[in-house]
Amino acid sequence: MNQLIELYYFPTPNGWKISILLEELGLPYVVKRVDITQGEQFDPAFLAISPNNRIPAVVDPDGPGGAPISIFESGAILQYFGRKTGRFYPQDERQRVEVDQWLMWQMGGFGPMLGQNHHFNKYAPEQVPYAIQRYTEETRRLYGVLDRRLAGRDYVAGDYSIADMALVGWASLWEGQKMNINDFPQVKAWLARVLARPAVQRGMALDLEQRG
Repeated sequence: MNQLIELYYFPTPNGWKISILLEELGLPYVVKRVDITQGEQFDPAFLAISPNNRIPAVVDPDGPGGAPISIFESGAILQYFGRKTGRFYPQDERQRVEVDQWLMWQMGGFGPMLGQNHHFNKYAPEQVPYAIQRYTEETRRLYGVLDRRLAGRDYVAGDYSIADMALVGWASLWEGQKMNINDFPQVKAWLARVLARPAVQRGMALDLEQRG
């Protein structure tokens, strides 16, 4: 049996979460590219692993009890490997809650709102001023939340964790979101800190040329 973790991936902020994680953990993996620009996310074989037709997804051949397991949703993947390896995800319950709440904040707010910002500012076939204003303003509000959180902190939830991995890819695209990173000095310093990590650099460089 192939003992490599299978990473179903395309170079997006959500895909980067898991490529960063696997690089940080030093786990051997093979990339199964899912070209979302060509509709490959709707292939039945991929849907069997990721029923919401979204990347990323993984298949871990060494799952619970030694049996393979497939996982979709980036937050669930981050938590799974955090629990499995005991790294970047605290075992202490209070510390774990800190990580979980900022991970959920990214999953439920920061990612989706910035995704809508990208869509209406860059990809929508026509300009929709109301949508552009709405999502740009919400993006600015969320950066403000993150900036305040990072005041006096190196990372969002104590030590460097899966919460930082979840956030960094989205925040690194601030320019395309029509933000001025200098308005958020704590985020700017945190971004420089996280982006300097070699594993983060490797994870975000994976197949980067496919972004176009």
